[in-house]
Amino acid sequence: MSRPLSGRLALVTGASRGIGRAIALELARAGAHIIALARTQGALEELDDAIRGVGSEATLVPCDLKDFEALDRLGAAIYERWGKLDILIGNAGVLGPVTPLGHIDPPKWDEVLAVNVTANWRLIRSLDVLLRAADAGRALFISSGAAHTATYKPYWGPYAVSKAALEALARTYAAETATTSKVKVMIVNPGPLRTRMRATAMPGEDPMILKTPEDLAPKLLPLCSADWQETGKLYDFPKDAILSFRAPAAD
Repeated sequence: MSRPLSGRLALVTGASRGIGRAIALELARAGAHIIALARTQGALEELDDAIRGVGSEATLVPCDLKDFEALDRLGAAIYERWGKLDILIGNAGVLGPVTPLGHIDPPKWDEVLAVNVTANWRLIRSLDVLLRAADAGRALFISSGAAHTATYKPYWGPYAVSKAALEALARTYAAETATTSKVKVMIVNPGPLRTRMRATAMPGEDPMILKTPEDLAPKLLPLCSADWQETGKLYDFPKDAILSFRAPAAD
């Protein structure tokens, strides 16, 4: 079996279920050592068993992404043990309240922005030096069509705003690393998948009509490879295409 990521180190957030679990297992099958970050110890242990089952190893990190100081400590721990990080998958996210903007409780708004945006900035802040130390650092951030749809859905404000901000964050990081390092940064739109978050957002939808996280994960493997050379672009899974972001319309 081909193991193109053998010897590489990959950190996956939200790794215990859904998209994060599928990506972690796909990278593990390719030979990567997985640093799996999630809140639930039991689910992480189940993932560890699955990763060992495909012939790779994992380091489990039970952590709430809102514990920003823990993310700082994580970067220091990775530096002390490995001195580099080859792959960062910023996957963890929350849907937040689906309700009119004027009805949202401020703590709920703050939580969505903290998990979906600020935590990813804190990860970049903590891990940038490690990605630059790798011979081919790769960073993927899982976004959503809600960030750039032509017509915004009513009531999805916190989620849409946070994912748009995440895309701006990732594109800024791509621009900052493009000429000063070998780091490549990509944004991923998974589209509608059969996940717990999707079921919460669309309770009347038949989940069997949707593709699964396991369908998405193999498509991301090339983006994590040392051969990948695109940066600051969007991989759109529904279209199975690499897309450039549009320039602002002229006045």
